[in-house]
Amino acid sequence: MKTFDIITAVDGIYPSVLKTIKDKPLVLYALGNLHLLKENPLLSVIGTRRPSHEAMLKLKKYVLPLIQKDWIIVSGLAKGIDSYAHQMAINNNGKTIAVIGSGFSHVYPRQNIQLFHQIAAKGLLLSEYPPDTPPERFHFPERNRIISGLSFGTFVIEATEKSGTLITVDQALDQGREVYALPGSPLSPHSTGCHQMIQDGSKLVQEPEDILEDWERMEPNWVI
Repeated sequence: MKTFDIITAVDGIYPSVLKTIKDKPLVLYALGNLHLLKENPLLSVIGTRRPSHEAMLKLKKYVLPLIQKDWIIVSGLAKGIDSYAHQMAINNNGKTIAVIGSGFSHVYPRQNIQLFHQIAAKGLLLSEYPPDTPPERFHFPERNRIISGLSFGTFVIEATEKSGTLITVDQALDQGREVYALPGSPLSPHSTGCHQMIQDGSKLVQEPEDILEDWERMEPNWVI
């Protein structure tokens, strides 16, 4: 494993946007390109661990154009949508940050070990847990506040009615971040969570421009 960096809340490289959230991480362990912490815009892209067959096509239509405009994609290295988002960034010479729920010596899920190393080489991995910390169930809701906190907005591609994705959405709203949801077929369980989000006030995304326009409006007041 490459040498990792330790970032504290008083260090200059520590993202100012994280200082504004509740229970900000006092220490971050970082592996990869630290310069990504000082770039913008960052968008968290999340969703179900059991995506539909259409999920990759949705990412290609809605997320790839943002990657091609040099946006940084933030997610959690989980199975499903998270992995798809990271991989799409890597495969298209884009930028991505993965916030994980374990130490760097315990990659979870194990099937993402190769993706973990790809992100370490071409993007950035972050964790608030020391390297030897194994994954625990409660770590994942904790790390979600960092995923949403780093980003100006959170974009949900697919979510079921009781998806863990909605925990991140709640944290994003609590942090005053933008929240976006992609609608889908009313017959698909993968769309149920997104439709509920839209009904509750999240912004419905029809084109990537819906997110781009929001960023252009708020960029002058956004702090890195």
